Amino acid sequence: MNKATIISISISVLLVGGMLWFANGGLGAGAAGKESGASAVSVVDGRQTIDIFAKGGYSPRVIAARAGIPTTLRVKTSGTFDCSASLVIPSLSYQKFLKPSGIEEVAISAEQAQGTLRGLCSMGMYGFEINFR
Repeated sequence: MNKATIISISISVLLVGGMLWFANGGLGAGAAGKESGASAVSVVDGRQTIDIFAKGGYSPRVIAARAGIPTTLRVKTSGTFDCSASLVIPSLSYQKFLKPSGIEEVAISAEQAQGTLRGLCSMGMYGFEINFR
């Protein structure tokens, strides 16, 4: 094999590996894991609250919640200066730069609390999903 072929193969392997890495959560996989998120959901007086932590990704990354009830998504930050501070929820037309430390509340109506709601950082590196059942 000549030098150009070896370089082309190496670049291809790196590109494919990089795509797989990003598809599986990238840097956020270690910080945010892929835990179930059952403890992140509470229902009081017919209103659901979901707590997510944003720093180095979103935690928990996968959450199961009740469908069809008014929901408040609380996104907590603490010294968050990475990409996860730029929150985008496409199905809600929501986009906001979160404060480095604090809590941002996102209202989700009973009608919007259906199916799978996905949130991500503005670069698409980090993400989470809420599965309304």
